[in-house]
Amino acid sequence: MAKQKRSQLTIDDLLRLQEERPSKRTRLPALNSSAPAGNRHPTKYGDKLGFISFAPETASDEGEDSQDSVGPGPEFTKKDESDMLEMREEIDDNEDGGCFKLSRTAQIVAHTPKSTEMRTHLVQSFNEMGISAPLGAALRRMSIHTPTEIQVACIPPLLAGRDCIGHAKTGSGKTIAFAIPILQKLSDDPYGIFAIILTPTRELAFQISEQFAVLGAPLSIRTSVIVGGMDMMTQALELDSRPHVVVATPGRIVDHLKSSSGDWDLSRVKFLVLDEADRLLTQTFAPELAYLFSTLPGDRQTCLFTATLTPPVETLASEPPKPGKMRPFFHRSESTVETVTSLQQHYVLVPSHVRETYLFYLLCNPPENTIPLRRMPLEPTENWRKPKSGNTKSMRKATQEQGDIVQPPPTIIFCTKPRTAAYLTSLLKIMSIRTTALHSRLTQRERLASLSLFRSGVIPVLVSTDVGARGLDIEDVAMVINWDLPNKPEEYTHRVGRTARVGKGGVAISFVTEKDESRVLRIEDRIGTKLTAMNMPEDGVLDKLNAVSTAKRLANMELHDSNFGKREEIHKLTNQEKRWGVETPV
Repeated sequence: MAKQKRSQLTIDDLLRLQEERPSKRTRLPALNSSAPAGNRHPTKYGDKLGFISFAPETASDEGEDSQDSVGPGPEFTKKDESDMLEMREEIDDNEDGGCFKLSRTAQIVAHTPKSTEMRTHLVQSFNEMGISAPLGAALRRMSIHTPTEIQVACIPPLLAGRDCIGHAKTGSGKTIAFAIPILQKLSDDPYGIFAIILTPTRELAFQISEQFAVLGAPLSIRTSVIVGGMDMMTQALELDSRPHVVVATPGRIVDHLKSSSGDWDLSRVKFLVLDEADRLLTQTFAPELAYLFSTLPGDRQTCLFTATLTPPVETLASEPPKPGKMRPFFHRSESTVETVTSLQQHYVLVPSHVRETYLFYLLCNPPENTIPLRRMPLEPTENWRKPKSGNTKSMRKATQEQGDIVQPPPTIIFCTKPRTAAYLTSLLKIMSIRTTALHSRLTQRERLASLSLFRSGVIPVLVSTDVGARGLDIEDVAMVINWDLPNKPEEYTHRVGRTARVGKGGVAISFVTEKDESRVLRIEDRIGTKLTAMNMPEDGVLDKLNAVSTAKRLANMELHDSNFGKREEIHKLTNQEKRWGVETPV
């Protein structure tokens, strides 16, 4: 019967329905999806984190009919949902008015307090959310055609002027979720420093800046990266030129604010984004954030995005709004598993004194599903061509050039200390596996060079501390190996999130020694899933024991000769003096 009714509707009927719906003067339900009831975890930082001031609710000139009017209203019933779905089917069958009607349907769904699944079902493209044509074209050039769950949930409220807290798994497109609204609003009124994006790591700051530059190219957006390890004078000149978007680490941007002579300020900033908010909302960054928030205008939009919900983030989401302000929109991933389903997660029980031998065997004999992702080394010629993955003749030639060692697929090895990262890098190089390092004891230029070599496929193995675990989007990382299990279980989620991104497959393998049982249990409790055991043939592993033992001695000698430990002690002493307020002698 419903089918017959829909077939009798004409385009004129749809236009009449379109005109009648707003005339009822009903307020649209709030864009807010409150956090589910559960145990709250207030922390000692709760009061200190209260300085995050969300934008006040602004009065609308159009009264209750305005899209910005997002106060509480009557909930949509099942009949309303069926009516919207019915309209959608009619729109799909009529090409003449489809674009206009589809946009209206997307607006209705974006303002209903229903599940994200329904919104994702109805919103199939960025155009339906009101994204401008230049930004839509930029997304298509990046091969991004369909919005993800976090983008469907957060882009409409951000465009409507709401503050936002977004939670989604790693690799789900959180950067696009806040970049698109910023660029769209910036295109309406381009001036000065429009947005500040804060990140906990330098590498993530450079990556976000690159994505803004690509998306904002049609709008001639100017970005600036303000992080430690770079020349402050050059950064000061960039800030004086008033870029539209500043991507920064909290410590360095505060240093510039305190040393500024007043040539620039943040008084006109309209957006503040805390990417990897769970890491930023810790005691480590609290003083810098407190200073920043005291200088930013109160009418800004504030956005927090994270892959792991921690007590400070949940506290902010559940706190009642201050007088005259409205609660921020909160999107929480409904999945109880923090890692993506396309990720295979394993552990290997290894004695701590022979971990290097197991690591070498694993790199030489990776899981079969990662082998097609192997990359050939780039030829040192001007007109080089990268052979296709799995090219047997090319692979055999590369094997001969590398001393009969077939290079592994793109792999990131995570460890907890910079010295361990330097040691493993040296060890694997001695074993003819091309490796580069990423840790805090390298200069910023060296860190960026390592990332560039790994991204381009010149070097297949990156040994990194947790500075590389946050937000880095590197294409086709086949395998993540946890040499050391992280000290905090939430860091595991970020580490393994470097692979299996955007629906692709990946493998995460953790080395578990005799001291790591409790850490494994905490990680499994955190991510909501169990790691599966991976067995390695003991005979095959121990076959290279003598060669690996020799390489271990050479790697330790190299670290000793480079005075790496001495540099560690100096760095530790310098940090202590900074905390105590003691001036380091020149």
